[in-house]
Amino acid sequence: MTTIAASPEPTIETKALPNATITVEGKSYEFPVIVGTEGEKAIDTRNLRSTTGYIAFDEGFGNTGSCLSDITYIDGEKGILRHRGVPIEQLAERSTFLCTAYLIIYGKLPNRPQLEAFRDKIRNATALHEDFRHHFQGFPPSSHPMAILSSMSNALGCYYPEMTSNDRERDLEYFDDAAALLISKVRNIAAMSHRMHAGLPYNYPRKDLRYVENFLHMMFSEPYDDYEPTPEVTQALDLFLLLHADHEQNCSTSTVRMVASGGANLFASVSAGICALWGPLHGGANAAVIRMLQDIHDSGDDGSKFIEAAKSGKARLMGFGHRVYKNYDPRAKILGKAAERLLNSLGKTDALLDIARRLESAALSDEYFVERKLYPNVDFYSGIILKAIGIPVSMFTVMFAIGRMPGWIANWHEVALNNKRIYRPRQIFTGPVKTDYVPIDQRC
Repeated sequence: MTTIAASPEPTIETKALPNATITVEGKSYEFPVIVGTEGEKAIDTRNLRSTTGYIAFDEGFGNTGSCLSDITYIDGEKGILRHRGVPIEQLAERSTFLCTAYLIIYGKLPNRPQLEAFRDKIRNATALHEDFRHHFQGFPPSSHPMAILSSMSNALGCYYPEMTSNDRERDLEYFDDAAALLISKVRNIAAMSHRMHAGLPYNYPRKDLRYVENFLHMMFSEPYDDYEPTPEVTQALDLFLLLHADHEQNCSTSTVRMVASGGANLFASVSAGICALWGPLHGGANAAVIRMLQDIHDSGDDGSKFIEAAKSGKARLMGFGHRVYKNYDPRAKILGKAAERLLNSLGKTDALLDIARRLESAALSDEYFVERKLYPNVDFYSGIILKAIGIPVSMFTVMFAIGRMPGWIANWHEVALNNKRIYRPRQIFTGPVKTDYVPIDQRC
């Protein structure tokens, strides 16, 4: 075990405001108000049920703060995204995926020795145990890469029992090593699942290659032809991973925290997060963009008819708008420019990419889309970039998972350090009232 840096604990202290008053059945109750460091206000209703006998109903948790966290701040109205206080625009321009991963996990930007130590840990943790070949052979060739990634991420922990004891104190002792293992080996598992699906031999990682180059080597190299990506390809994919590294309490991150609250180890919690990410409303959105573009092309349309159909409600425009951002997704602005640079550098002509550019132009200039704030989101541009690089559509959500690994790890760590209670939401029961058991011979 090697310790890289002291891991931060969430800031629990909050600014105090006058209490909020909630009136229930004519009786008033006061509850504390807490304010985050960026001015977010919340009514602390942790004692609501014990005090009033009522609970708060918030389907989908859109108005519920489930935790205190120091990791990521989002202001969807203003289009702001910051990791540990650092704006995403600055990270995209000056940082790398691994440097940003360190920031997200350890709470501060690394100095040069810290970053090199972090890279070395990841580089030295690259190889998978040879037994993993047998695990992969147990899956049918038609298996979805996300199913394999989730299964293998959990199975990975079996080879490191000291890191997966489900003893919170012991798992935290090995946290640095476990974090480096997951960030490193998730690439191998992803690449091996692709190679298996394509009926190709597995590629061993190379210690002389950096993070993204190594992944592309494991994905695309052949025994007779090493894959050598252009700098533009490497930069675009590194930026893609960086921009997906964390995004506050989304579906998969909340799932990781939920599982972690029960005392589960990091590997099991991340595996659950991968399953949550698999859904088409979450991580599958970038693949849905490419399928939409393919459908438009197959219909003989250049995108013009589809735009009119979307405006009339007859077609669904994928990759536009966002649940959180009511302004332009800041990641989309960055990735949009990166997509343009990449396509220009590759000199590619692609009918789907031409359609995508036409949709983008319409969304940014057509009054219908502007009024509704239906701007292209990160999924729209990430699908274009991955397609241009040659990543199969079936692997798009896997790529999202590789990028999101630092955020899942950091959120698991917050729960492991501070949470003393298992997450356990309440419900409003709407089923039948008490019903007596009816013997089988008396049932209709």
